[in-house]
Amino acid sequence: MTKLFAHHPTRPGPGPVGPRLFGLIGLCVLPLVTITASCGKQGGSSAVEPKTDDDKTFYALGLDIGKNIDVFSLQPAEIELVKAGLTDALTPGRKPQVELDKVRPKIFELAKKRQEARSVQEKAKGKETVDKAAKEAGSQQLPSGIVIKTLRPGTGASPVPTDTVKVHYEGRLSNGTVFDSSYKRNQPTEFPLTGVVKCWTEGLQKMKVGEKAQLTCPSDTAYGDQGRPPTIPGGATLIFDVELLDIQAKK
Repeated sequence: MTKLFAHHPTRPGPGPVGPRLFGLIGLCVLPLVTITASCGKQGGSSAVEPKTDDDKTFYALGLDIGKNIDVFSLQPAEIELVKAGLTDALTPGRKPQVELDKVRPKIFELAKKRQEARSVQEKAKGKETVDKAAKEAGSQQLPSGIVIKTLRPGTGASPVPTDTVKVHYEGRLSNGTVFDSSYKRNQPTEFPLTGVVKCWTEGLQKMKVGEKAQLTCPSDTAYGDQGRPPTIPGGATLIFDVELLDIQAKK
């Protein structure tokens, strides 16, 4: 079960291609160098079938690392180069083909370049999603580009920016992939409207208690060019089904 707060609207992060990206790469490279020697020696996961619990754990480790370096959008030939570097690093007495300290800064440069290119592609796909949502019957598009569509009307009060709200929600990418859901956890969430992404701050103020609505959020009202890798790519348009259950009394 994925914890809500890692990719949730209540936890806005640093700006595009900031400390999070560099920290992410560091966290990924260290495990690759220290604990996945079997990957290079066995020629990749396609040649290995995990059978025992330990096998499955190591295979899952590879999946997790792969997702965390997804920012590089590696091509097949590039994956082979990564395997070669991994094998050389973990084989005693084998001399690396490049000087790591000299080339290491280029790792971050490449990650930034690949992330920016992918963000442009995501924004283009996202624009189509937003435009389609705006044309649906009953939809309202705000000046910020956010599209709101009421799925079930409510009769209660509407929150203001200083309020704390209680909600149920499901968040999806534009391709339909669900990246987070309070429904799956069977546990509503509470948060202050001042602590969420712009799409939620604006969108929930248009809702009434008891209402269920769909919010279509352009990337610049969600997680921007940085995204929340590996779950939410940079530049991604997000779609949320949100139920406004209550407005918490001020203490």
